[in-house]
Amino acid sequence: MRIADVLRNKGAAVATITPDAPVRDLLAGLAERNIGAMVVVGDDGVVGMVSERDVVRQLHAHGPDVLTHPVSQIMTATVATCTKSDTVDSLSALMTNNRVRHVPVLEGKQLIGIVSIGDVVKTRMEELEAEQQQLHSYITQG
Repeated sequence: MRIADVLRNKGAAVATITPDAPVRDLLAGLAERNIGAMVVVGDDGVVGMVSERDVVRQLHAHGPDVLTHPVSQIMTATVATCTKSDTVDSLSALMTNNRVRHVPVLEGKQLIGIVSIGDVVKTRMEELEAEQQQLHSYITQG
């Protein structure tokens, strides 16, 4: 299965934030949308990823003043990305190798979606269920 199929099933909506937005706004956006990460988008496109984990680590290291800092100070600037033509299996390997849970989907430099580890697991479970049904049908009919 391709990433395009995952996006078709889940939708292509992506929560984004600007690098100069305060961390307080990031937290409000994460809570409002009930999500764990946002893509940081600047004038040149995707410039980073920022997650709840990034906030917690910075709060631990620097205290509550971090809430007034810009997102650019806590984001991960090296972003693993994929394209809609990549396979779910290759994305799973990318996530595992890079120890990331959210991967932006790009078409050229344009952000067209995001895939989470939950999306990957859901897709894989659906594939396994379909295979199980096919095997069951084959055994009972044959």
